[in-house]
Amino acid sequence: MTRQAYIDTIFEEFELVKKLSDHNDAQALLLRHRTLGRKVVLHSFASSLDIYTFLQGLRTDVLPEVYEVYDAEDGQIVLEEYVDGLTVAEALEVGLFSQREARRILRRLCGALQLLHENGYVHRDVKAENVMLGANGRVVLIDFNAYREASPTDQRDTVMLGTVGYSAPEQLGIAASDQRTDIYATGVLLNVMLTGRHPTVTLAQGALGRVVLRCTQISSAKRYQSVSALAKAL
Repeated sequence: MTRQAYIDTIFEEFELVKKLSDHNDAQALLLRHRTLGRKVVLHSFASSLDIYTFLQGLRTDVLPEVYEVYDAEDGQIVLEEYVDGLTVAEALEVGLFSQREARRILRRLCGALQLLHENGYVHRDVKAENVMLGANGRVVLIDFNAYREASPTDQRDTVMLGTVGYSAPEQLGIAASDQRTDIYATGVLLNVMLTGRHPTVTLAQGALGRVVLRCTQISSAKRYQSVSALAKAL
């Protein structure tokens, strides 16, 4: 069955609320169950992303629940939990975060990244738009389209993925991404939450500024070597 044929069967039970994204051979749709009113996110990919099979077996509040993964003839369909809330980027439109709140959110984010890293995955696109703030203080890392499986034999990234400003130097093809790539982006995110700016423009003050500086070293060997070490520093 093709992706479109599978989507057609889904629309027998769900209606389209809005298109969330449509780019780079990937589409995301927000759907609502016609009778129950429950919302879900449908992802359609031109190729299969193994990380969603991994996520389907997880039950954790720091990553979205994946309900179904279907490998179609021409790609993959994923049905994922809809996290109701604001992204960090949307929250920043109202104002900056306090140091206390930024610490809390980043510790939760580190928990999500640790789950990925322990299972051999690098997110590679940690940014304000990909961190959801849900009900009851929930923090959820989303959007795994740029993920990479970390391999000690890889010498460099072959494709530039990620977001300008948050991407670590190694994502430009000079070395292979690993867990320290996500640590770099997390440091940039922390600085943006506190100052509204990239750390090369305005560095956060005090202890958290020192954390940002350590995270965003050009050499990955000089950064925190694990998100658990970063979480402790926070």
